[in-house]
Amino acid sequence: MSVPRTHPLSTGLTSRSALVSQLRSDRSRGTPVWFMRQAGRSLSEYRALRSNYGMLESCLTPEVAAEITLQPVRRHGVDAAVFFSDIVVPLLLAGIDVDIVAGVGPVVAAPIASNRDADGLRALDFDALAPIREAMAAVVEELGATPVVAFGGAPFTLASYLVEGGPSRDVPKSRAMMAGNPDLWATVLEWCADITAVFIEAQVTAGASVLQVFDSWAGKLTAEEYRRYAAPYSTRLFSQLQHLVDSSGQPVPRLHFGVGTAAILPEMLAAGATAMGVDGALTLAQANTILGGKIPLQGNIDVGLLEAEWPILKNHVLAVVESGQVAPGHVVNLSHGVPKDTNPDVLTKIVELVHEVTP
Repeated sequence: MSVPRTHPLSTGLTSRSALVSQLRSDRSRGTPVWFMRQAGRSLSEYRALRSNYGMLESCLTPEVAAEITLQPVRRHGVDAAVFFSDIVVPLLLAGIDVDIVAGVGPVVAAPIASNRDADGLRALDFDALAPIREAMAAVVEELGATPVVAFGGAPFTLASYLVEGGPSRDVPKSRAMMAGNPDLWATVLEWCADITAVFIEAQVTAGASVLQVFDSWAGKLTAEEYRRYAAPYSTRLFSQLQHLVDSSGQPVPRLHFGVGTAAILPEMLAAGATAMGVDGALTLAQANTILGGKIPLQGNIDVGLLEAEWPILKNHVLAVVESGQVAPGHVVNLSHGVPKDTNPDVLTKIVELVHEVTP
């Protein structure tokens, strides 16, 4: 299915942007830069707005979600906006009692622990995503030629919250379910894949020009565990997004990113991505070699250096840009999300530097 004829990829507004071009292995339009978790946390204007809204309330109030999405584009001059939402929003809209607790993260009131619990899982109604589509449409109209990145959580990461009840360093309940009740594990992850596919599709059809799947906890698995317990469900998610193409038949670029995933990059790519995000465990040149030199890369400024003296950070950014030159395409980003205490002026300087050295 093509995206709507009025979609910015189909009209040409964003198909010629640096972001989309690089993710389609076209280096003719310079190297773009944006930051994961750029929409929030480190910005005073974000904190001021969020003081009046809970996290999930912000995500589902269209004018608030749109404003937060736009703030870092205005502040930093980045080459893309990433839509402001959260990977657990599909859980909430599908009827799961979930909240995001300050200082903790997503907390699920009744975690899935049995087959009976899973019987209550229901499909995500596309109509429930109206606030998401409304916010995205407002952002797309405001940004014009600047593309928006849609996103969702990979099934393993989303399921880890659903099974553990919240963030967990070692995901013991998930591991127990994998080993002791693999059928239930499959049911939960298939459901997570399906609701996230609907969530991402709603963002893309409303105007997002790129999509990214985050697997924040995939690095907790061994390569064999990933292949057995996570990869099939990420493949299920991506397979439901492959029909999203523009009017010329080119696919909406599909990014896949995880933390601590150096050992499973090929498997993550094989799940259905058209480009890969890289964390800080590898240089981009090393990742390019591992992936056969055939795929655009995104990354990977070390977030641990964002507080370093500027000459040190500057040299690091330049090294990242140079390392990325070997790949078919390169989007500058971070090794993870923006830490909340980051000086936003530093992010602006990084954007200016990347634009200066990669016109």
